[in-house]
Amino acid sequence: MSTAAPSLYRRRKIIMEEAEMHGRRGILAGAAALAAAGPWHGARAAWEPTRPIQFIVGFAPGGGADLAARAIAEASSPFFPAPIVVINRPGAGGAIAAQHVADLAPDGLNLLVGGGSESTSLPAFRELPYDPKRSFRSIIRLTRQPLLIVARRGSRFSDLQSVVEAARRSPGTISHASSGQGSIYHAVFVLLSKAAGVELLHVPFTGGGPSLQALLSNTVELAVLAPEEMVGLAESGDVRPLGVASAERLPGYPSVPTLRELGWNVVVENMKGLCAPAGLPDDAYSALHDRFRRGMQTPVWRNFLERTGAMDGYLDGPGFQAVTDSVIDALRGALGRT
Repeated sequence: MSTAAPSLYRRRKIIMEEAEMHGRRGILAGAAALAAAGPWHGARAAWEPTRPIQFIVGFAPGGGADLAARAIAEASSPFFPAPIVVINRPGAGGAIAAQHVADLAPDGLNLLVGGGSESTSLPAFRELPYDPKRSFRSIIRLTRQPLLIVARRGSRFSDLQSVVEAARRSPGTISHASSGQGSIYHAVFVLLSKAAGVELLHVPFTGGGPSLQALLSNTVELAVLAPEEMVGLAESGDVRPLGVASAERLPGYPSVPTLRELGWNVVVENMKGLCAPAGLPDDAYSALHDRFRRGMQTPVWRNFLERTGAMDGYLDGPGFQAVTDSVIDALRGALGRT
């Protein structure tokens, strides 16, 4: 063959490569045009955060709500394309943060770490600028914190029945501490007093620490503690748990009866979960719930529960809201504010 043959072959190869390149460009151009035209057949694109997601915590750094927020943020971050940041807005038992979130747009980017006093007990005790039943859309419950009624070492009370009997003989003389007027710890005694038909003497303090100190120093006779606050104290005998305000006995305290077992239908726990402003679209709710649920199944979250003693309290949004509403209703009934 002459030298022209290889030249012709090379020309044909170049033409074929150019044609193939133009073909690929055409396919890409067509795909771009379809994307610009929007989802085919009206399918809705999945919700994605367009900016960092903010967790608004109504208490100072280092508290239970703050620790839970930072743990679920870390555990869930791998499942989000945008970062998650924790913002602390303490004050008024969490009500300042709750009002702030309630006034924001329901875009899924600002979430309240709720379920505690700001969501359950405070709204029962006084009027607030937000409605805990209507101002938010609950997304997921993260933790549940059982609450135990305790006496100190050497107390005249060995069980709750003796407390109630003494209160009937001398109304308003048996003192109990709380972490503040309208707090979830205060709510336990309000509900017990109503269910048992007795009057107790409420002595509010500025937090759980001062409340515990008042009990240990014999300033008050009773207090409410969470299990993690009792670590060591129950073992040493400095505090004596008399009853737990959960639906079932606690694995760590199997001999401590529930208030229901003792004949008083009182079930109230401190909870932590995530809520968005009311009006959050369904697709945003689903995306947020599912990704936070995945976060709750990671070693990061499990390590947090083990480290702090908090209990996994998973509920979906409607379940979380139903439990919150039931506590509000029970408290308002006990306070005569239905």
